[in-house]
Amino acid sequence: MKIVRPIHDDFQVLLDFKNQELIKLFTGLRQYILDLYPDCNELIYHTHALTSVFSISDKLSDAFCMIPIYTNHLNLGFNKGTLLKDPNHVLTGTGNLIRHVDIKKQSDYKNPTIKALIQEAIDFAIQDMDKPTKSIGKTISKIKKA
Repeated sequence: MKIVRPIHDDFQVLLDFKNQELIKLFTGLRQYILDLYPDCNELIYHTHALTSVFSISDKLSDAFCMIPIYTNHLNLGFNKGTLLKDPNHVLTGTGNLIRHVDIKKQSDYKNPTIKALIQEAIDFAIQDMDKPTKSIGKTISKIKKA
């Protein structure tokens, strides 16, 4: 049975300002990640982008991927993307660690290549974690309220 985790109210109120196609892409990709690792914590932010970060703990440093939503597009970002194997060369970016995949349609993430990248990122985060977490399967808002 698939478990559906509701979108946090702090996030939803900002998400509602986005166009319906972006909302649909985001909700589908978010559920895809949650299905792959239901025990992950979701940290939500609103900085230069409205961002949902998926972590094996309640710390940003233990995150394995993220979905930043910009004005007209979104990405699937990998916090330690430069450390992942990418035999199909789908990851882009020039930062020291972060890499991403542009998501324009469902098939951009619902495929074996992206599933393998997400799983590798999860496995890497678990191996790299300093100490076990007490937070499991929570959504934690980091959004500053006005």
